[in-house]
Amino acid sequence: MILFFKKLFLTVAVIFTATVFVSAQNQLFIPPVLTGTTFNLNVQTGTQTFYIGTTTPTYGINGAWMSPTLIVNKGDSITLNVINNLPVATTMHWHGLHVAAMNDGGPHQIINASTTWSPTFKVRNNAATFWYHPHGEGKTEQQVSKGLAGLFIVKDAAEALINLPRTYGADDFPIIVQSKSFDVLQQIAIATDMDTALFVNGTLNPFLNVPEQVVRFRLLNGSSLRSYNFGLSNGQNFYQIATDGGLLDSSISLSRLKLSPGERVEILIDFSGMLSQSIFLQSFGSELPTGIYGADTVGMGMDSIHEYEENYLNGIDFNLLQLNIVAAIANPVTTIASSLIPYNPINSSSATNFRTIVMDTLRLLPMDQPNLAEGPFGMNNQTFHMDSINEIVYLNTTEVWTLKNKTLIAHPFHIHDIQFNILEKSGLPPSPSENGWKDVVLVMPGDSVKFITKFETFADNITPYMYHCHLLHHEDDGMMGSFLVIDTFNISTTEITQSTSVKIYPNPSGINVTVEAMQLYGSTITINNILGKEIFRVMAASSSQKINVRNFADGIYFLKVMNNNNQATIKKFIVSKN
Repeated sequence: MILFFKKLFLTVAVIFTATVFVSAQNQLFIPPVLTGTTFNLNVQTGTQTFYIGTTTPTYGINGAWMSPTLIVNKGDSITLNVINNLPVATTMHWHGLHVAAMNDGGPHQIINASTTWSPTFKVRNNAATFWYHPHGEGKTEQQVSKGLAGLFIVKDAAEALINLPRTYGADDFPIIVQSKSFDVLQQIAIATDMDTALFVNGTLNPFLNVPEQVVRFRLLNGSSLRSYNFGLSNGQNFYQIATDGGLLDSSISLSRLKLSPGERVEILIDFSGMLSQSIFLQSFGSELPTGIYGADTVGMGMDSIHEYEENYLNGIDFNLLQLNIVAAIANPVTTIASSLIPYNPINSSSATNFRTIVMDTLRLLPMDQPNLAEGPFGMNNQTFHMDSINEIVYLNTTEVWTLKNKTLIAHPFHIHDIQFNILEKSGLPPSPSENGWKDVVLVMPGDSVKFITKFETFADNITPYMYHCHLLHHEDDGMMGSFLVIDTFNISTTEITQSTSVKIYPNPSGINVTVEAMQLYGSTITINNILGKEIFRVMAASSSQKINVRNFADGIYFLKVMNNNNQATIKKFIVSKN
């Protein structure tokens, strides 16, 4: 009963708080479209008036707030001129796109103030809804929250043959859902769990006029923390037609669809026979399971999130977007396409390598007792460092990754470069809504997820890709790793990392190799063979460690030194007995 009255009080509080917004009903902003093969993206500062009498500093692309939608065709070669007119450095990541590491826009592709970054690449992905946003070291949440997020839509010939709504802004709508936090000065805040302002396409309290026909929504959860449990206020079903990486093989009828940060889906809603009615796209937060940010409860006892219970949105149902049904447009789509694109997942028997990523809490000091719901968090007991390489994979290999969550909060895991197929979640096959191509998967507390993927097309001995939690505060705090994709048929004896602090000699060698470094003592030294299998591990007893390689087969090996600060250096060396 106490909880009931608390929720009632907090629900009244959100209604009262909403009255200080500029308007109780605002027409949904539809981001402008950029098409072609050359895109000029001016990253700039701006201001918005979200609250009466208060001006809020914002960021935008080609405008003061939010970002345009980019629409491209599969097979096109495109150039993206990212012009940084912010007073600080930024980055720009093409989330979900299969591009070379140097074009990926992760933390290593820094765009300093008053400079331009111009990646050029061929669009290789199938038709799907992707997005783009900054991905700087420790700055992602701040820059995304201030407005830098936009959709990146790929079209192709196969999708064009299906009877689907595809007139942007008329029957095919971008829907970017974000919750944001504001401080006492009514400015956008980060690193706080009080994300009580709900935006769609950067619009507070939005409404959208939709035609009386089948309409396509491209849903992106662009929030820093919150997951949504989408449904319609009148209880009618909708139809999921796509996951992160593209169309499903057939449409799925649903009444609820859970979406964690970074994930995208495409859905169809049939508004036929509903002229002049109004319904709401809602999030049914009361139905979210424990552990997901946005549910009624995350963690327990001392291992809980500070102020979580004070956030009145957690564990309740709320409106996101009012939908007013108006007259149909010309040549309307009036049926739900049942057959879409054939789904040909990767054969699990083709996997040649297996690796495990453990989502865990970290002890910053030996006596620390980390909060299992609030962190700090890491992966495989490490946090991200710009000069570290956490994993090495090999071009044209198929791998199975197992993700294990040893914390009390659900983490959406995102990997760059590739799309994957989920094999199982907690030992069970994925739900139909996740049985497609994905680049984000939510891993529940105490659970595990297995996915299969193939690393193809691009290899780079120097520039890494990222994998990370897509709760942006977690990412910024270091819940992220990096991996190199190495072409085993085009490999030299040069070092993978440019660090000169670790030396290995002689190279090549057929008897012993010696590893030297100033801070080698206590570091963990591992050696992997060309297939990625670890074949040797030792803890260095001094600043110089001799390793016997007599029994190693001739070939290329990768030696990794992980020091006491969780910083890694990886070197290549050759064993040759000739």
